[in-house]
Amino acid sequence: MYLRSLTLTGFRNLVDTALEVPREGVAIIGRNAQGKTNLLEAIQYLETFRSFRAARDEQLVRFGGNVFRIVADLASTGGGGPRAPRITAAYDAGTRAKKVTVDGEEVERLGDAIGRVGAVLFTPEDVRLITDGPQERRRFLDVMLSLNASEYLASLQRFRHVLSQRNAALRDRAPSEVVGAWDQPLVQSGAEVSWERATWLRELGGTFAERYREISDGVPAHVVYESSIPDVAEKKSVDEVAQEYRDALLRSREREASRRTTVVGPHRDELRFFHDGDGDAMDLRDFGSGGQRRTAALTLRLLEVETVRRRRGREPILLLDDVFAELDEGRSARVLDLLDRVVRGQVLLTAPKESDVRFRGDTLARWTIEQGRVDA
Repeated sequence: MYLRSLTLTGFRNLVDTALEVPREGVAIIGRNAQGKTNLLEAIQYLETFRSFRAARDEQLVRFGGNVFRIVADLASTGGGGPRAPRITAAYDAGTRAKKVTVDGEEVERLGDAIGRVGAVLFTPEDVRLITDGPQERRRFLDVMLSLNASEYLASLQRFRHVLSQRNAALRDRAPSEVVGAWDQPLVQSGAEVSWERATWLRELGGTFAERYREISDGVPAHVVYESSIPDVAEKKSVDEVAQEYRDALLRSREREASRRTTVVGPHRDELRFFHDGDGDAMDLRDFGSGGQRRTAALTLRLLEVETVRRRRGREPILLLDDVFAELDEGRSARVLDLLDRVVRGQVLLTAPKESDVRFRGDTLARWTIEQGRVDA
């Protein structure tokens, strides 16, 4: 599927508009602060129904307005794939009500509508996936797997609910039997979350190493999933992970009582990235250069592209927000070469000027944007 049309009303600084999007994609040209990123944000919003900038819905409403509305019509490239839907999201700041519909039918839960667009967004801010704390990488895993693994979101929601209740009991110094009453649902849902994360990395860890090597001109690197549940990566089933989790909880009783919080589980897990040059593994978060960190972040997004392809059986829509701006010339050239070889779907990219459009060259249509007005 690809994005056929996009209609925007009251969103950020963008002038209300209805756009027909070329099948191949489009390059959106404009100076900084004209609305290029806002346009990509609107498309990505329909994938997750939240801002990738972590803005609240009321902050997405145009200044002085009260409502925003985004409508996307998808189209199928043919074959026997799923029918292409119309997806609509609207938010009323006055009532704080959000409404999401698929083909005109309001969904009961947002989880029933996420992932329909199939968009993957690349931005210069992706470097935070490497430089920021573990919560940023857990969030990446949770969003990506919620979109691409059918039961992941439900397991994650159950885990978060049970964890909240169990931590409340620990904070209140509840009797051990009260705390322990939450152990089984915590173990089951937490094991499902950790198993899905570990399974994903087993499938694509080799691809990470391969893509990183290509972008970095032969320098090796690898990614590791570190779990507070022992040996998750070596387990052969969710049940085996659950048994390890159960045992780890029992061993952590004293630490939990002291800290008054649950100290073992997927809420403590981490992705770590290592540069393998000169014979030693170097943690990129702590010791990597700016270029190495950006390479790792870009490679992680490329894994997301591959995940959509494998799990959903379709080419993702790529949203590239001035993605080459922070790369040196050599890395930029290698990224372009790699994208030209591995990306086959629709691409919408932004650039400050025409000469910065270096991906797919003259095959992409050009739009310009100034003060929120898109000229297609």
